[in-house]
Amino acid sequence: MSERSTITRHALTVLAGQLAVMAFGVTDTIVAGRYSEASLAALSVGSAIFISVYVALIGVLQALLPVWAEQRGARETEGVGRSLRQALYLCGAASVAGMAILLSPGPILRWTDVPAALQPDVENYLAVLALALPPALLFRIYSTLNQALGKPQLVTWLQVGSLFIKLPLSVWFTFGGAGLPAQGVVGCAWATLVVNCSMLALAIWLLRTQDLYEPLDLWRRMEPPHWPTIAGFARLGIPAGLAVMVEVTSFTLMALFIARQGTTASAAHQIAANLAAVLYMVPLSLAIATSARVSYWLGAGNPAQARKVVFIGFRLSAPAGIAFAAILLIAKDHIGSVYSANASVVAMTGGVLVWVAAYHVADVLQTLCVFVLRCYRITLAPLAVYCTLLWGAGLGGGYWLAYAGHGPWAQAPSPIPFWAASAAALAVTAALFMAMLWQAITPAEQNHAAGLQGR
Repeated sequence: MSERSTITRHALTVLAGQLAVMAFGVTDTIVAGRYSEASLAALSVGSAIFISVYVALIGVLQALLPVWAEQRGARETEGVGRSLRQALYLCGAASVAGMAILLSPGPILRWTDVPAALQPDVENYLAVLALALPPALLFRIYSTLNQALGKPQLVTWLQVGSLFIKLPLSVWFTFGGAGLPAQGVVGCAWATLVVNCSMLALAIWLLRTQDLYEPLDLWRRMEPPHWPTIAGFARLGIPAGLAVMVEVTSFTLMALFIARQGTTASAAHQIAANLAAVLYMVPLSLAIATSARVSYWLGAGNPAQARKVVFIGFRLSAPAGIAFAAILLIAKDHIGSVYSANASVVAMTGGVLVWVAAYHVADVLQTLCVFVLRCYRITLAPLAVYCTLLWGAGLGGGYWLAYAGHGPWAQAPSPIPFWAASAAALAVTAALFMAMLWQAITPAEQNHAAGLQGR
């Protein structure tokens, strides 16, 4: 099978699973919106905080993909098992840190001036999601392992199957029925907890029963923490996790700043953010598949082939990003009505989606670059770029345009300035990452060629 076919097949499998998971968010957004406008606004704020914490922590664990893919390329199968057991210590620390933040959101809500009427629902929503975080992170380790092995199919089946649990539970817990009182937006969180625990239980069963995992020798007694190994994970994972956190919070923090504009603006932003997140699954899936193959070939000692895989990833990602952006622009005036029956929300959403389309094109390029850069152990420079551009120029610039303004740039309290500034910042980020990646892959191939000549 050609590299293009391998990457495409891997990416499509990952995409199916990721879209199923994203359907959880779409379901909750629609259910909360149909329940009440206030519930949708509370979901917007609560999900922004949860996603900011969750993606940072899964970014730490997802960064282990190149480690395990390289070990697979080097035929070190038992090393993958030892490495995974050490990763469980990192997962435990991440779970404790994440739960602590989710259980104490008060300072964040006060700092961002979230209306007092929304705060009780947001706090209750996050308290339930704090319980759902550890099983979600453990399942992420299982997912990352399968991606590194080039076998994401089992993960996808679990994710797609869990959607059939999530859909009815979200509706039932939110609206009540059959003796269960209506719980509003908190019901969506309880449904997430049930689904996460179910997926983890099935993943453990598969690890125990499937021949695929037998060569890894996973089920040995847990070794004591091997601090050099864990420190290596941390050097790779923590900058990667922080970079993902900055990337995501660059627009999820918009929800907290936009909340002061009222429920209409919050609802429009939530729809836009939800669509951006769904579209992100395409470049994310391609980036995961591409980085798995790049790391495999680096582990096998063939950086020239790894370089070819990088260019295949770009040829697959760029056309997809342009196509989806075009669809957004064409349907921008109609998409909002799927989420809300409020005419004001639908009208405002149409204006925001113009900038979501621009954001997505840049997102496609930078996502592929940042994943592949991790294969070459480049994580600190992307983090610095994210902090400067996405937080500074994107989020900061959007806040300035919305609430301050100067001279010809009058203040415009709307979600649009936030998305416009973020799209511009992400475009510059993508250009810088592409330059970094070119510098990374060229020396790698040259060094390999020099080594062959010296033999």
